[in-house]
Amino acid sequence: MPTAIFRTGDTRAERLDRLRMLTPIGEVELAASPAGLRSCKLIDAATGADSHPARHGQQRRPAYAHVARASRELSAYFAGDRSPFSVALDPPGTDFQRAVWDALREIPCGQTRSYAALARAICRPAAVRAVGRANGANPLWIIVPCHRVIGSDGSLTGYAGGVEVKRRLLAHEGSILC
Repeated sequence: MPTAIFRTGDTRAERLDRLRMLTPIGEVELAASPAGLRSCKLIDAATGADSHPARHGQQRRPAYAHVARASRELSAYFAGDRSPFSVALDPPGTDFQRAVWDALREIPCGQTRSYAALARAICRPAAVRAVGRANGANPLWIIVPCHRVIGSDGSLTGYAGGVEVKRRLLAHEGSILC
């Protein structure tokens, strides 16, 4: 059953379809509006552990095709498919955040960029900290690959799911050695 929530800055209720699925980094919750995927977040971000091993795959047929497509594409990603995600996206955010998230989607699987390089990519070279905040506000983890952004010195800087999850995602993509 879809859950009614309010979008930030929105006064009307909006129905979102939600689906939880297990991945090698833990349980992920997908949420979609009729227009596209709204969020993809790790539920047990603190540990990255497989907290519900008995629950595999879809539990029900999603109301919106975007949730089912995102689930299939995430399964393919974790099976080793390095194709870009093609599910329609509908993340809530400012124009600046969306510009950063669009630039994140241009980082190929298996590669990383620094926050400074990402700021230059959106023609805002002085906005490195703002780019970092927008990266941290990304509601579409993995699908909009904020984990591919690292410090200018090559360090694995913060990640909402934890640096260890970031390390595991980058290792999965072949960006770093374990």
